[in-house]
Amino acid sequence: MNLLAYPYYQATADLMRPWRTAAGIARASMSTWSAGTAIPTVRYLDACWELLEMAGLSHDRPPFDITSVEVDGSRVAVSEEVAKRTPFASLLHFRKESSVQQPRVLIVAPMSGHFATLLRDTVRTMLADHDVYITDWHNPRDVPLSAGRFGFDEYVEHVISFIRRIGPDSHLVAICQPTVAALAAVSLMAADNDSAQPASMTLMAGPIDCRVNPTKVNDLANSKSIEWFESHLISAVPAGFAGAQRRVYPGFVQLGAFLAMNLGRHTTSFANMHYERAKGDPVKADATRAFYKEYFATTDLTAEFYLETVSSVFQQYALPLGKLKVGNRLVEPHAIRHTALLTIEGEKDDICAVGQTVAAQELCSALRPYMKTHHVQTGVGHYGVFNGRKWESHIYPMVRATIHDHEPRARSLPGTLETPGGDRVSLHALLKADAVAAAAVEKAAQS
Repeated sequence: MNLLAYPYYQATADLMRPWRTAAGIARASMSTWSAGTAIPTVRYLDACWELLEMAGLSHDRPPFDITSVEVDGSRVAVSEEVAKRTPFASLLHFRKESSVQQPRVLIVAPMSGHFATLLRDTVRTMLADHDVYITDWHNPRDVPLSAGRFGFDEYVEHVISFIRRIGPDSHLVAICQPTVAALAAVSLMAADNDSAQPASMTLMAGPIDCRVNPTKVNDLANSKSIEWFESHLISAVPAGFAGAQRRVYPGFVQLGAFLAMNLGRHTTSFANMHYERAKGDPVKADATRAFYKEYFATTDLTAEFYLETVSSVFQQYALPLGKLKVGNRLVEPHAIRHTALLTIEGEKDDICAVGQTVAAQELCSALRPYMKTHHVQTGVGHYGVFNGRKWESHIYPMVRATIHDHEPRARSLPGTLETPGGDRVSLHALLKADAVAAAAVEKAAQS
């Protein structure tokens, strides 16, 4: 364990805090002088102070700040409520003041150095057509040692527990890192014939099989032994926090790795922000500032979760090789028979490259063909899969269609029929099933 990394970082952050505060005060004071915006030197100083003000990280979760959403042409209020809480996470429900029945969806957020609020726009988009829940992971540096460990097994157990809390016939959307844990959770629930197993599962830009088309992230994970990662990257939360002495992979280390992957692009972004602010174009500067305010809000990962994930997912390829275990149980995706699968990848994803997520399609071998769909979105990188214009216009409609097509409770949704057994199925799914059956009959007749 690197004993000095976290204390050194915290000491540096504490030393910088007065300077950042002073820069913020200077900017606030300058903003009261309306005539100052017309003076180039004043604008330049304001831009410099802004860079100093932003020269640090936040370790508190930003607000989701979603207060309303449009449903069926009407604006309805949205409030947050905690449906279930553990020391390490909250099941956050975005309750809408509307009587419209919509599919219940659990968004499984990554635990990868950022808070669940990084998916704010994903949540906002999905709220129009769904009853949305999200895994709101807590910062481990605020979780006391008495709460126990939190590793990969506990992550999967949380996903299962949250699905059960939402209830049968819900839907699962996992983004990036947790796609492996989500697939493991649904596999275990299917093996148990759990009545709460979800009706559909959407896996987006995740490392299901990192042997395929490896990226810089995959190469880095295999460049060193797991012992090296533990001795160099794991540190302990310093005194002064509820989680003091808890072993963690610090969020500032993860953020540094992300920044290093595209250092030139980030440097250019800050240079452009300074330029736009100095020349008097606050709109562009504010947009960059808003992005980095969210990006610089970091959370730690527990050491056991980080090391187990690196080892099993990125080094041993345990899931695609059929060796992944949760506790003493082997994860067997071929047990999934009733949960529809949608996998989505981004053409330009440099974190989870094309081919890594679609591997789930082959692993879920017992699913009928009409229950499996894959989509590669052209022109988007990793974050573009779940955020931005193409997410809104191209990807989200596919996610929505998959969920609504496999919504058993949807009595009021268009395009649904009732089977003789009383189950609700989508017309789209029923037609696909008939087509597959007809093809099988024709093939049998020809042979």
